[in-house]
Amino acid sequence: MMVDSTMAQVGRNLSDAMRILGDGQRELEAAIETRHFSRSSIPGPLQGDGQDVAAILHLVHDLIHEEEEEEDQPRPHRMQNVGEQGHMALLGHSLAAYISVLDRERLRKLTTRILSDTTLWLCRLFRYENGSAYFHEDDREGLVKVCRLVINARYEDYASEGYAVLSSQQPVIYQSAACRPGLGQHVCSQLGLPLSSLCTVPCNTVFGSQHQMDVALLDKLIKEDVETGKLPLLLIANAGTPGAGHTDKLGRLKDLCDQYSMWLHVEGVNLATLALGPVTSAVMAASRCDSMTLTPGLWLGLPAVSAVTLYRHEDPALSLAAGLTSSQPVEKLRALPLWLSLQYLGHNGIIQKISHASALSQQLLQKLKPLTCIRTSDGLKTQVSLAQALTMVEDELNSPVVLLKFSQETSAASSSSSVEGFCAGEREVLNTFNRWLGEQLAQLVPSSGVDVVELEDEGTCVRFSPLLTAAVLGTEQRDVEDLVEKLSELVAVMSSTMSLRQDFREESHRHAPFLRYMEQPSWPGLGAIRYEPQAEGMDESRREKELKKINTELLRKLQDLDTDIVFSSGPEFETEDDCIFVCMVAEDVDVSELVDTMAALGRDIEESGRLLENMTEVVRKGIQEAELELQRANEEKLLEEGMLRQLPVVGSVLNWFSPVESSIKGRTFNLAAGSLASTEVMYSTKAQAGRPPLQDSPTLSSKRPPGQRLFRRSGAATDSMSETSSAGQAEEMSSDLPAAAVPEEDLPTACDVIPEEESSEQEPRQEEADGACEERSPDGQEMEESGR
Repeated sequence: MMVDSTMAQVGRNLSDAMRILGDGQRELEAAIETRHFSRSSIPGPLQGDGQDVAAILHLVHDLIHEEEEEEDQPRPHRMQNVGEQGHMALLGHSLAAYISVLDRERLRKLTTRILSDTTLWLCRLFRYENGSAYFHEDDREGLVKVCRLVINARYEDYASEGYAVLSSQQPVIYQSAACRPGLGQHVCSQLGLPLSSLCTVPCNTVFGSQHQMDVALLDKLIKEDVETGKLPLLLIANAGTPGAGHTDKLGRLKDLCDQYSMWLHVEGVNLATLALGPVTSAVMAASRCDSMTLTPGLWLGLPAVSAVTLYRHEDPALSLAAGLTSSQPVEKLRALPLWLSLQYLGHNGIIQKISHASALSQQLLQKLKPLTCIRTSDGLKTQVSLAQALTMVEDELNSPVVLLKFSQETSAASSSSSVEGFCAGEREVLNTFNRWLGEQLAQLVPSSGVDVVELEDEGTCVRFSPLLTAAVLGTEQRDVEDLVEKLSELVAVMSSTMSLRQDFREESHRHAPFLRYMEQPSWPGLGAIRYEPQAEGMDESRREKELKKINTELLRKLQDLDTDIVFSSGPEFETEDDCIFVCMVAEDVDVSELVDTMAALGRDIEESGRLLENMTEVVRKGIQEAELELQRANEEKLLEEGMLRQLPVVGSVLNWFSPVESSIKGRTFNLAAGSLASTEVMYSTKAQAGRPPLQDSPTLSSKRPPGQRLFRRSGAATDSMSETSSAGQAEEMSSDLPAAAVPEEDLPTACDVIPEEESSEQEPRQEEADGACEERSPDGQEMEESGR
């Protein structure tokens, strides 16, 4: 079989490109420390001699991973799973450029064949008989072209008179309130229609799913528009809403559109299940619609594959005028990547991928049933009647989209703690917890593809939509099992945290005014606390600085404790500053001990800071007072000994013949009391009698059993508890025994203030005193100072 050399070269170049980019990715993951400064991000002049393909591809790789190389710890990310079918799609883009240079006749025949084959395969796969296909990059572009087609069909003079004909009878486009945001506004913007031409139909509020369009209300709105002289033009329905994955009542909507000569357009992820054997009646009704938009690239894991809009219309001239067909063969090459990929996968391969994604959803639903604290798509509504449940079973239980959320009611029912305090902000707190749950699951099991969605009625939910992610991420059954395992672990922590939040609040109020509980419903954890300094006489600016300083130091001390509890400074964009946020906790956490410790540490920090602020003034006054006393003692000594002993030579001779014992003693300065005392007793007894040795205050860990971390309630039996308590009492008694008396020379507690005359006689003492001069904690400790 002969192959064009150029086409073969295209295939080889694509293989080389994928190999180089793949090798570069593995090298980046294997060794990050071999980085070097790169100037590839700085634009520069075009090189005159040019570069080869390998050098250019390496440059592309460097630009892709440039931000990761600049980070000290690159963030883990998951690239799209580009399999062989993905390579075929990428090859299609390269071949499209090659085919576009063929002569016009060959190009026309080839593009016509590609477009016809792809259209036929898609229509048969998704049960859309006698349809045409329009391939487009933006998945909203097909709807815009369809609306232009309907306008040309309903307004006969539109082609000649343009928008002037619309003023006589304003067109109206109807969409569901559950449609993806901005879709209707985009259509009106592209068509030049005012927003008054867009009518949003609310979803059901009493019967059926809360994400399905209210058909009765739609009928009423259409009648009102017709009576006011407007023209109902088109209805946008969902076969799988973007948020919850629910399907509108397409059968009834189609009958209503036929009644008012409206065009029915359907989109949604559930359209993929049309390719399966057993299809629900709700989705099967989509085969009757006038047009539908498909996204096979997401469903089959095909990168850079265009979306497809299938439609039925008998007038090719209007389709050409609307832009759904083109006379330019090059535009038909958009179907080439999909044409190659569909042939590579085959009919069975396509069915296998879609059925695999649907099976993953059903697997997750079955495994979530034992989790009492998790509500799924079929139980998000608190109360449903039997008739409502029957209408929901076929649609919601068979939807490939699974919604789950953490439920407070079931977790609170199993807890003995009160949750009455959460009634006011209960919804916001639950939304915060579910948002945290979704983020943690996405981080722990990235191959699952779960994300967080915000729904109007249910609030924040975690969504699992394998039809959109499984083919791209390569999700398998083991990933679902890992997801359920991690979910069970996180739910247990969330339940315990939710049940202890009220206890944490009450304990915080018990320590008022030192501790202040901060209402932070957007924080996924036990709560937030701020230590309030109790110093009086401070202005507002100084108080804020003191508050920030104390809470920052308190947070640091809490983070240094030997505990499993995580303390944080809060969210990055938190408006409330200087708070200590407590993260999720286990059920065995002793909240009372936790809050007591936080209050005690805060008071210690405040008192230490207050002492340090006053120490400078206290020491300065003490030094001045000591200098005055020593000066008076020197004057008295001068009068007592006479002038002769003060002369350098004569005084030495007299002291040798008749030594005189000095009566001047040093001074000790008590930092805590701020008073001076004589060192005469110290020098006479060589020890400080009556002063007990310093002992460290009992730590938080001294009262805990071995191996138990802080803030944990002991769960042992009564006998073991008694043995542990008796052993603990023995240890406490032994630790409380006073230490042996220590000589004063070995116990540096004070700094001597020694007269100048005694320096020669008591030189060893002076050296001891100098070595003992240090700053001590304020509990009865003293500092001495030498005066000269």
